[in-house]
Amino acid sequence: MTHDRERTGPAWGTFLELEDPAGGPLHARLTRALRSAVAGGRLAAGSTLPPSRVLAADLRCSRWVVTEAYAQLVAEGHFEARSGSATRVRAHTGATARRDTGAGASRWTPRFDLLPGVPDLRAFPRKRWADMVRAATTELTWDELGYPDAAGLPRLRRQLASYLARGRGARVEAEHLVVCAGTLDGVLRLCRTLRAAGHTRVAVEDPGWTQLRLTVAAAGLTAVPIAVDAQGLRVDLLRRASAVRAVIVAPAHQFPTGVVLAPARRAELADWAREVDGLIMEDDYDAEFRYDRHPVGALQGMAPDHVALLGSLSKTLSPAVRLGWAAAPGRWTRALVARDTGGAPPPVIDQDAFSRFVTSGSYDRHLRASRLRYKRRRDHLLRELATRLPGAAVGGAAAGFHLLLPLSDGCPAGAVVAEAARDDVRLASLDDYRMTPPTPAPDPDLNPDPGRSSDPNPVPDRSSDPDQSSDPDPGSGPRPGVDVPSSTLVIGYGNLTDQAVPEAVRRLARAVERVRNGRTAA
Repeated sequence: MTHDRERTGPAWGTFLELEDPAGGPLHARLTRALRSAVAGGRLAAGSTLPPSRVLAADLRCSRWVVTEAYAQLVAEGHFEARSGSATRVRAHTGATARRDTGAGASRWTPRFDLLPGVPDLRAFPRKRWADMVRAATTELTWDELGYPDAAGLPRLRRQLASYLARGRGARVEAEHLVVCAGTLDGVLRLCRTLRAAGHTRVAVEDPGWTQLRLTVAAAGLTAVPIAVDAQGLRVDLLRRASAVRAVIVAPAHQFPTGVVLAPARRAELADWAREVDGLIMEDDYDAEFRYDRHPVGALQGMAPDHVALLGSLSKTLSPAVRLGWAAAPGRWTRALVARDTGGAPPPVIDQDAFSRFVTSGSYDRHLRASRLRYKRRRDHLLRELATRLPGAAVGGAAAGFHLLLPLSDGCPAGAVVAEAARDDVRLASLDDYRMTPPTPAPDPDLNPDPGRSSDPNPVPDRSSDPDQSSDPDPGSGPRPGVDVPSSTLVIGYGNLTDQAVPEAVRRLARAVERVRNGRTAA
């Protein structure tokens, strides 16, 4: 159905080609031009047409020419005219039918969306954000409304540097921080800079966020997969990767496995970067959301000369707020804002609005409220999963807003994803995020405690990790990368309402049962 705001959109500036005068009277040529504009989609269904007097003035013709053309198209059913109202394009025209059958209309909006990585969009602070935008629009100076600083609004960069130092333990100078349009924008700029510096390959975590390796490829570099185990990225494998001097890693909360890069690995990774004079791109993925663990500081704080810290508002506020940051070593910062990196700062009004959002304390309050909301929803989801799928060794529950649900042998995750989709539930398989096929069985040489491999509910060993709480991890299950079965579901709960949790889990359990019993739909 056409949205109300689309139906009332004006179409006063539509290009109309009136053909050669030899094509007949002007009113006939205008009729054909308007009909063609409707058929071609330039005049959208529901849009308002200019008054006949206005269009006649634009075309430098008599008003009669326009009224004749409008009347003909009303008679043909392309336009509709009501007394006292503007003439509009009818909603059931051919242009509407084509648009409704296009790719945008076919986008699936499931009733229960369990895809990971999407925050609670219903909790976006609309009124408070609108207040900040209004204040920014009112109070920005004339100079600030001009072309923006390529590195971003100076006061926002200062506030972000302070916030990252306070909340993430980063060592960031404002002049080394660049405001960008999100994490991927920052990665793309850095990869283009790396390519210009002679790099050809960038290591990425496997499994990992698919968009990162696509962004690496878009910059003309080759993404090299490096396995992730219970301790995080395997730096020993990174050392063996020839010609690799740059890596993208999420130390605080790896996606999708949920593991934290162990302290020994953090130190080893920093040493590697120093040895090869390389660059670590630290994706600070949903580091703000921790429920049963102490916060983990940014890796950038350990090696600021070799780490670029990347973050955004996509998980904390909304992906619609295209605003992020890259805190890079000085030699890389200058290249990040160069014209040939292709980057551009977000709108100054949005930057100033977020600056006000931070200084007013609204951002910190929003994060605290979000943590409480996600923890409550996570606990509800774990209870429902324990009831509907008893014995399931759920993992990755201590942080973020997604879980891992390993399935038993003979129950492929891909088949469950497809079956759940038929029941209006969208979720993902761990295999969706792999670059290389999973190892069939755990490698005892990589398992810190080989004797646990037969434990049906192994719990990660955090005794050597000072950043981790000694409290048990709710929902602790198999250790990702070590003894997680290849058939594993990734279940996001960020954008799932609390009321929808029981029904979503019921449908998920039904899909699992159908796949196990071979009763899937044809």
